[in-house]
Amino acid sequence: MKNTNLNVLITGGAGYIGSHVSELLINKNWKVFIYDNLVTGYEKLINKKAKFIKGDIKDFKKLSQTIKDYNIISVIHLAAYLNISEAEKKKRKYFVNNVGGTLNLLKACKNSFVKNLVFSSSCSVYGNAEGSVNEKQKLKPKSYYAFTKFKSENLIKKYSKINKYNYAILRYFNVAGASMSGKIGEIETSHGHLVKNLSIQATKKKPLINIYGNNYKTKDGTCIRDYIHVSDLADIHMKVLKKISEEKNPIILNCGYGKGYSVLDIIKIFKKIVKNVEIIYLNRRPGDVAKIYSNTYKLKKYLNWKPKFNNIKYILISAINWEKKLLKIKKKKIKY
Repeated sequence: MKNTNLNVLITGGAGYIGSHVSELLINKNWKVFIYDNLVTGYEKLINKKAKFIKGDIKDFKKLSQTIKDYNIISVIHLAAYLNISEAEKKKRKYFVNNVGGTLNLLKACKNSFVKNLVFSSSCSVYGNAEGSVNEKQKLKPKSYYAFTKFKSENLIKKYSKINKYNYAILRYFNVAGASMSGKIGEIETSHGHLVKNLSIQATKKKPLINIYGNNYKTKDGTCIRDYIHVSDLADIHMKVLKKISEEKNPIILNCGYGKGYSVLDIIKIFKKIVKNVEIIYLNRRPGDVAKIYSNTYKLKKYLNWKPKFNNIKYILISAINWEKKLLKIKKKKIKY
């Protein structure tokens, strides 16, 4: 591959997943350009070796200019609003940003050097699926957030024929944990992620855990999810991007470990690490599905892929260590 083929634009690259993808690609000598409006992204997560462009995916002119100015060959599209509960209340906001922003990006790629696109989708597009789901499962998005991902997937398929680019759609299951480098992890708290919430409580003397719903049709009444370490997910992005650029065939892949854990399963493991945990049961959150986990056969076959961090306890510990580091940084700022 020529050097110009390593020019990759990451929308939402200052976010949780984007920063991990950036770190890995830079360590592998890719030339990374990060495009982020810093609404839910953070400057401290931006890799110093990346070129940062502060911009919004709703800004077509700036997005288009960025793609042309930096001879972008590949795009990893992560920029989106992610809060499932908020999406139910602010549907227009989520449609304009998630769907409209994706359409903007695809139009901005027209008459450019972009040949490859990797899209951050979600397992939520499957809706209230029972148990293990594969990529052929009929899509029945239940939440409005899932609907925006579903619509974006369709746009990517449609514009691939118009703009002649290769694409991969990655349907994430629950992403958690933090980089082994200790430099990056999840900062944003508004997304309501279980492991993030647990990590925050781990830094307190009396950890208080909220469980949203205990009357789902599952083994213990709590939601069941498939968790994947963010560094393994970053590895999938890099390998998928290489493969689609070489083989030039579109692909849709589930990104998980293929095992479901209930919220109470995770909390039981958490209680072995952290003491004095109190649990409060609250009402279900709108848009949450009862039980879903990944069928990983296609992912493993396509990439010959093996996860490195497939251990829930390790995922929790890495997230907790990152949270403790964040707390130290906050205390230093207050002190000085």
